[in-house]
Amino acid sequence: MTICGAQPCVMREASPSSAGTSRTRQCGCAGFGVRNQHRGRGFRVTLRASPTTRANPVTILRRTILAASALPLLRAGALAQSSKTYRVGLVSIGPPESGILSPGMIQNFAKRGYVEGRNIEFERRAAQGKPERLPGFIDELVAKPVDVIVTSSYPAAAAAKERGGKIPIVVINSGDPVATGLAASLAHPGSNITGVSEIATELSAKRLALLKEAVPSVRAVAVLWNADDFGMTLRYQAAEVEAKRAGMLIVPLGVHAPDDFDTAFSEMTKQPPDAILMVTDILTILNRKRVIDFAREHRLPAIYEYARLVRDGGLMSYGPDEAGIADRAAGLADRILKGANPADLPLELPSRFQLAVNLQTAKTLDLTIPEAILVRADDVVE
Repeated sequence: MTICGAQPCVMREASPSSAGTSRTRQCGCAGFGVRNQHRGRGFRVTLRASPTTRANPVTILRRTILAASALPLLRAGALAQSSKTYRVGLVSIGPPESGILSPGMIQNFAKRGYVEGRNIEFERRAAQGKPERLPGFIDELVAKPVDVIVTSSYPAAAAAKERGGKIPIVVINSGDPVATGLAASLAHPGSNITGVSEIATELSAKRLALLKEAVPSVRAVAVLWNADDFGMTLRYQAAEVEAKRAGMLIVPLGVHAPDDFDTAFSEMTKQPPDAILMVTDILTILNRKRVIDFAREHRLPAIYEYARLVRDGGLMSYGPDEAGIADRAAGLADRILKGANPADLPLELPSRFQLAVNLQTAKTLDLTIPEAILVRADDVVE
């Protein structure tokens, strides 16, 4: 007698004396519309789907959960069978232990089966706001050499493209790689670069619209951005274009160094704007507290690009989920380590966005944030 898997099948006992007779029994064989025969002692088993049979939903759920939980283990096991140790360069314009240099990035690789010290090594490089250090970092990674370089910021991506040779590069937080010349197109980046792009035009329009929704009287918006960063300059330009379409006015306040913030604050004091939009890069991040404090002291509503700035005291933010972008970068690097050509991997676009509001800051500014914004917010600081 043969015992089988999951759904009922029909078993007919072959009788040597009466060829036409059969006896039907139930068995656990999986019937998926496929006819098959199991040969047991004295039995012929024919699989056929039963139109009245329905899979137990609990069983399906249990199997789905087991399959999902087993996937990382299968990946880890497959990688463990390989004797190769991969080397991944992580290069950021920012400080150590932040962004792609944080433990979260290591976890992104770990869930894909990579274990630091066993089958992968990370070469971390943090420029700490000094872009002149980036070319040397890339030269060090080329000399190792590493198997792939993951960069965060346009300056880091540009240095990797210029000095990285043929090493595959995954870029994030670099603006629009096509507009900056890092890649040929979204669908076919070409060369050795792929990564996650941005949608500056759409996001600029959304941020300006949120400012207008929160404070209907807003018309003139001061934009603070690092004028030495080409990727961030393109974000400013996108905001300028969208402001014109919305009947708003942009007051450009490009900065090149920390001292330039004093000049920008002086300009806003002389001719106060209705609101502030801060474009995020390492220069503005390192001076974020000055911007947040200025906005609060002068009772100016301000919108930022990432939720962490709202948790630091900013009024509102709207932008991509940073953790999600880093995870997708790890996914692209994983595909490259497994043999994919970066030139054949389309640049991805952000798919999840976060709206954050700080009600404490709103109260300080004597603003009432509309309920329509609050119900849409992913993060509300109270």
